[in-house]
Order: sequence, then structure tokens, then C-alpha cells
Amino acid sequence: MVYLNAFIFTGLVCVLGQIILDNTKLTPGHVTTIFVVVGAFLDIFGLYDKIILWAGGGAMVPITSFGHLLIHGAMTQALDYGFMGLIMGMFDLTASGISSAIIFSFLLSLIFKPKD
Repeated sequence: MVYLNAFIFTGLVCVLGQIILDNTKLTPGHVTTIFVVVGAFLDIFGLYDKIILWAGGGAMVPITSFGHLLIHGAMTQALDYGFMGLIMGMFDLTASGISSAIIFSFLLSLIFKPKD
């Protein structure tokens, strides 16, 4: 059942993104930002953890999970270190993903040439 729930949640995120792209003049960058902010707000109110329990790994794959991880790490570290914990914790859980994106982007830019 967890596989079905993961498929449903991830599919709904994709469908919502496609509906927004098809019916508005927003760019993919705007839609990505909207989903990150929605994931952050859901985590602030404690709803994203419930979605993770329901959808399993399907809730950890979409872009909404990035917003969840940013806020979740910041709130956790803020309890231990106060105001500075907000900044430290924000990148605590997402550091590996951000670092991988930077490294792979650099390596792929050495191999491929942009189109004019």
C-alpha cells in the first residue's frame, strides 16, 4: 500500500505542476519555487511529516521535500543553538544534495557545450 500511496502523492505533485504550467504564464522556475515554499509551510505546521508517514519515500522525492528539509533542519538546530542554529540547520540536511548538484553541474559543463 505504501508504494501506491507514494505513486499517488508524487503523481499529484507532477499533475499540479503541469496544470500550473499549462494554465498560467509561470515558468518552471516559478513552479519549483512555489513547491519549495509549499513544502516549507507544510513542515512549519507539522503536516509534511504526516504526509511522509502516509506516502513513504514518494514524499521524499518531489521538490516539496527540499522545502521540508530546509525548514526541518533549521527548526531542529534552532532548538539547540538559538538564532545561529537557523542558518546552520538550514543546510544541515540538504548539504549533500546541494553539493552534488554543484559538482555534477560543473563536470557536465566541461563535457557538453551549450547551444547558441
